[in-house]
Amino acid sequence: MATRKDSTIKDRQGMIDGCRASSLSDNPIQGLPDVLAKDLSVVFCGINPGMSSAAVGYHFASRSNRFWRALHLSGFTPKQILPQNAGSLLDYRCGLTSAVERPTVGANDLKRHDFISARPELEQKIRRYGPRYIAFLGKPACSAIFDQREVCWGKQTMRFGGADVWVLPNPSGLNRAFTLEGLTTAYRELSEVVELQGEYAERDLSISVVRN
Repeated sequence: MATRKDSTIKDRQGMIDGCRASSLSDNPIQGLPDVLAKDLSVVFCGINPGMSSAAVGYHFASRSNRFWRALHLSGFTPKQILPQNAGSLLDYRCGLTSAVERPTVGANDLKRHDFISARPELEQKIRRYGPRYIAFLGKPACSAIFDQREVCWGKQTMRFGGADVWVLPNPSGLNRAFTLEGLTTAYRELSEVVELQGEYAERDLSISVVRN
């Protein structure tokens, strides 16, 4: 997993306004490093880094983004993780990546072909790390990648890179269709499935040990 020099959001906040004024072709800010390891339970796949998050260098760093709160309240983490401590997600068998690496001011700045072009690299990445689930945060990436105009929330019938696919609401503060309570409910559904499967795996392992 890539590492970066520690810095506070306040230290780098001044970069954001300049980035908004720049064209994407002139924008010096790069995408965010993945938080990945082998055999995770879930890899959460954001649409792409927001400009504010890319500027400070942390996933879901905007104060209005509810990802870290929803993750904690739904049971994925025992406490709310700070964006600069995203690497600790690995301790809970969770990871982070983005469908499209290029940062934009808003997800609406991306076109369908952006997701289609990014699919091969994303699929290869998921196959390499082998998580049980990939959870797309929002429908746009999943819709474009699988060429499905209608996408439902929750578990999907298809697989991607060997992983089962889940679709969760986008935690962005701009997504007013979902309150924090609504996000938590949706995320908890996956959390409970993951927990249950973990219990089954532990039970099967203990039975195997006893038999041997």
